[in-house]
Amino acid sequence: MPSLSVWEKESFYSTQDIIIIGSGFLGLWTALELKRKNQSIRITILERNITPLGASTRNAGFSCFGSPTELIGDIEKMGLEETMEIIRMRFMGLEKIKKVFGASQIGLDDCGGYECINKNYKHWDCLDEKIAELNLQMRDLTNKDQTFVRKDGAMLQKGLYGFDAMFENTLESGLHSGKLVSALIQKVQTSGVTILNGIEVKSWDRSIDGVHIYTEQQIRFTASQLLFCTNAFCDTLLPQLNITPARGQVIVTSKIPNLKLTGTFHFDEGFYYWRNLDGRILLGGARNADFEAERTTDISGTELIKNKLIEFLKEHIDPSYQYTIENHWSGIMAFTENKKPLLSQIEENVFAAIACNGMGVALSPIMGEKAADLLLLNFN
Repeated sequence: MPSLSVWEKESFYSTQDIIIIGSGFLGLWTALELKRKNQSIRITILERNITPLGASTRNAGFSCFGSPTELIGDIEKMGLEETMEIIRMRFMGLEKIKKVFGASQIGLDDCGGYECINKNYKHWDCLDEKIAELNLQMRDLTNKDQTFVRKDGAMLQKGLYGFDAMFENTLESGLHSGKLVSALIQKVQTSGVTILNGIEVKSWDRSIDGVHIYTEQQIRFTASQLLFCTNAFCDTLLPQLNITPARGQVIVTSKIPNLKLTGTFHFDEGFYYWRNLDGRILLGGARNADFEAERTTDISGTELIKNKLIEFLKEHIDPSYQYTIENHWSGIMAFTENKKPLLSQIEENVFAAIACNGMGVALSPIMGEKAADLLLLNFN
C-alpha cells in the first residue's frame, strides 16, 4: 500500500465492521470463521508485533487434549461435566485443524503421545482404576475403548529412565506451531481479511458512530465491533478480566545421534512436556518450581527454570546421549481462575476471547467458532 498520511490512514480504515486485536491462533480462527459465515463482512486484525509473539508462535508444538493426570486433576477441581466439555472442545479443535490443513502444511507428526508417572503421584494406589474411569468417560468422544493404554515396557525402548509407569495416547501428535500460524494467516488473508502488523493499541472507547481504537502509531481505527484476542497481554486494556499470565520456558538440545525418543511426552499433570524435534529433544515446563516468578508477560527466561529443565533431562533421558543446550525460549500463556477459556461481552459491541489455559492449539478452532457466533449475533 502506498504511503498515507495519518488522516488518510484513518479514513482508509474507518469503515471496518469488526476489528480484532491480536493475530495469534484465536484471532485468526475467529476471523476465518466470521468470513466463512458472512463473506461480505469487513474485518481488520491489528497485531502489535511484526509477527505474533505470544503463545501461538512460542509454544512447544503439542497437538494434544490433555494427559491423564492433568485431566484427573481437572475433574477434581472443576467437576466431571465441565471438564468433559473442555476436553470435547479440545478434541474437536484438533480434528478441525486436520480437516482444514494438510499434515505437511503444519508439520503434523502423528507420533502418538505418552504420560510418564511415578509412585509419588497422589493416586498411585488406584491409578489403573482412575485411568479406566477416564477411558470410560472418553469412549464416546474418541471412539476408543481405551484412549489411554498402559505401556510401561516401552519406556526403556524410548530411552526414558526414572519413571514407574507410562500411558500411551495414539491420538496425540506434534506439530510446527509457526507453520500453523503461517498457514492460518495465508488462509485468513485469502478470505479478504486485512492484517496490519506493527500496530500497538493503547486505548479504546465507544461513541454513537462505533468503537474507536487508538494506537501508539497515532492512527485511530473505527469499527462496529471490537474483539480482543490478546491472551495474557490484556492487563492494560482489560484489567477487569483478572487474567493471570503464565510463562512457559523451553529448552532445545543439539542433535543427538541415534535418538530413540519418539512421540510427545508429559509428566507431573502436564507441568513437564518433551518431544523429539528433528533429532533434538525439546523440553518445556517446570513452571511449578516458581509459580510466582512465572506469572509474568516478560518473555525473558530464567536460570532457575532452565536449570530445572536441564536436571530433568539428566535424570530421565538415556545417560549415554551426548548433547548441549542450543536454545532456550519462553511463551506467555493466559489462565483464568476456573481454567475455562474466556469468551465475554465487555461492553456493547466490545468482546473478548482469550485465555485458553495452555491449550491454545486445541481450543482456538472451536473458541473461534463461538466468538464468531457471538459477534454475528450482535452484528447490526
